[in-house]
Amino acid sequence: MAISFDLSGKIALVTGCNKGIGKAMAIGLAEAGADIIGVSASLESSGSDIEKEVAALGRSFKAYSADLSNREAVHAFIDKVNAENPVIDILVNNAGTIMRAPAAEHSDEYWDKVLAINLDAPFILAREIGKKMLERRSGKIIFTCSLLSFQGGINVPGYAASKGALSSLIKALANEWASKGINVNGIAPGYIATDNTEALRNDPDRSASILSRIPAGRWGEPEDFKGPAVFLASQASNYVNGTILMVDGGWMGR
Repeated sequence: MAISFDLSGKIALVTGCNKGIGKAMAIGLAEAGADIIGVSASLESSGSDIEKEVAALGRSFKAYSADLSNREAVHAFIDKVNAENPVIDILVNNAGTIMRAPAAEHSDEYWDKVLAINLDAPFILAREIGKKMLERRSGKIIFTCSLLSFQGGINVPGYAASKGALSSLIKALANEWASKGINVNGIAPGYIATDNTEALRNDPDRSASILSRIPAGRWGEPEDFKGPAVFLASQASNYVNGTILMVDGGWMGR
C-alpha cells in the first residue's frame, strides 16, 4: 500500500504563521502541496515574508489578521474565513503566548490573556471549522502543545494550565470525531530556538543546563516541525488519533 504525504489540492489554515514554528509548519505544508490560509495578529494583508515564501513554492496564500485574545474578534474571523473559504481541510492551531510571573504575582490579566489565546481560541476554531469537517467526514486538526502539556514549569502557571488543558482537549475531540473521518492530534515542541526562548538561550547557565538534558545535544529549530506537521496533515496519519507527537530531541525520554 502506497502511503502518501502529498497535500496537493488541500487547504490548510495555520494560526500564528508569521514566524517561528507556525511559519515553518505553514511552509512545510506548502512544500507538500497545500495552499495556505495564514492568520496572525500582526500579519500584513499582503507582501509578508510568509506569503512570499509560500508563493515561491507555487502555492496560494491568503492572509488574515485577528486578535485571538478577543472572543468577538475570533468569531468575526471565523465567519469571514468560512465565507471566503468554503472548504478548509487542515487546521493548525499554533498561535500562542506566554506571560511569566510567579504564581503569587500572576495577575488575572495575565491569566485571562494566556487562556484566551492558548485555549479558548483554539477550541472555538476547532469547534467551528470542525463542524464543516464533520459535514464532509474529512479533516485534520493539529494543536501546538508544549513540554508543559506534561510538566508544570516555573513562573508560567497560566501557560502550563493552558497547554495541559490542550492535551485533554485533543483527546476529547478525538474521542468524538475519530469515527467521523477527522483526525485530531497535537505536536509538543521541546526547547526550540525561537523568540520565546531567546532569554533562556542568552543565559549561559540555563542554556547549558537545558542542553545537558537533551539527548540530541542541540536546541530545536522551527524547520524541525515541517515533517511532523505534514505527517499529521496527510493520509499517512489516518489511524493516528488523540496523540501528542513530541518534537523535543528526546527531552521527555531523559
